[in-house]
Amino acid sequence: MSGFTTVIGRSGWVLLGLPILTVGALPAQTLLQGSGPGNLVRIFNTDSAVLEAQDVRKDLPCTVTPIKPTLGFDLRFHAGYEVTIPLSDLAGSDDMLTMLFRVAPDGSRDEPVYFTQRLSVPAIEEDAKGNAYLQGSFDLGEGKYHVDFLIRDRAERVCSFYWDSEAELPLKDKQLVLMVAPGTVQAAEQEPFKDEPPVDRPESEGPLNVKVIVNFAPQNAASATLQPLDTNALISILRSISREPRIRKFSIVAFNMQEQRVVYRQEDTDQINFPALGEALRSLNLGTVDLKRLSQKHGETEFLAGLLTEEVSNKDHPDAVIFAGPKVMLDDGLPQDSLNQLSTVDFPVFYMNYNLNPQANPWRDAIGNAVKHLKGYEYTISRPRDLWYAWSEIMSRIVKAHGAKLTPSSGPSQ
Repeated sequence: MSGFTTVIGRSGWVLLGLPILTVGALPAQTLLQGSGPGNLVRIFNTDSAVLEAQDVRKDLPCTVTPIKPTLGFDLRFHAGYEVTIPLSDLAGSDDMLTMLFRVAPDGSRDEPVYFTQRLSVPAIEEDAKGNAYLQGSFDLGEGKYHVDFLIRDRAERVCSFYWDSEAELPLKDKQLVLMVAPGTVQAAEQEPFKDEPPVDRPESEGPLNVKVIVNFAPQNAASATLQPLDTNALISILRSISREPRIRKFSIVAFNMQEQRVVYRQEDTDQINFPALGEALRSLNLGTVDLKRLSQKHGETEFLAGLLTEEVSNKDHPDAVIFAGPKVMLDDGLPQDSLNQLSTVDFPVFYMNYNLNPQANPWRDAIGNAVKHLKGYEYTISRPRDLWYAWSEIMSRIVKAHGAKLTPSSGPSQ
């Protein structure tokens, strides 16, 4: 055994196949953790030799495609790779694939971060067609990195590959405050609904109280599932709000237009309960059609009008109401009397419209029309920087409006 290094993270993996290659009850990938000074780690001599040689090997035929670091809405660079192995090269009795890869920041090549995973492969017929696909991912801070990767089977056949990767913000995005420090390798986040750490909220800065109304729906209104990209983007919007130290109280309303129902509600709390929200969203069943809803000709319009009338009012005395989610395009506009009922609110209203391709649908949606009627502000969120800049401006407007409420209006000068 040899190869000592410091270990600090873990990553995500998927194994698929054409035809489907199922892998049951797999343990998640783990870090190679050791003991002793520096929390050192040991790896097999043979694996260490392969990684150190930096020679591309294909004893086990495979194609490795690096995934370029991409900044997510969570303000973390996401990187990784895809591996393709012909099923015919995995044919035979049950097998075990062992993967090992390490990521080292440029300038700290002697301190890489190691990840490993073992995947059970079922028996495969000799004439099997198609490929097995594997994916690995990890998060990065800004900087340059070197990645060493290998995979081997029980017969000690090895596939190895090596590449350099760079995570860099464009010059116009340098103001963004990222969630991972430069030159840092971390685990790819596996649980989007994990709890947020407590936020230090100074007593002198508030109390600000906001209500957030989120449409948890896919970009494609006809989609039968809420895609991970959409979920992560909407959760990132919520996390940006929850991390604001000047906000002392939150009220959360999560709804889904396709099912025409409120999925989750949390009132007047000092911390958003993300695990409870995640559990509630599991109840969504977008692939089915409710016959009762089909019989309601104007069901979506009536649902949204009722939601707005109920949630956007002065009864809760919020300092702001914030809508978030993809566009809601209705066949019928919201009734004028419903819009008129909203006109009495005395707080600012905002709409963070999550729209990955605004050019494909440049028209204002039903929520956007309601926000315009309230003389509110709409922001299109297509990229991570849109979220960062939008939230900065929204908070500035909320603080200004709150300050105006607290300051007695002065009479005309004499």
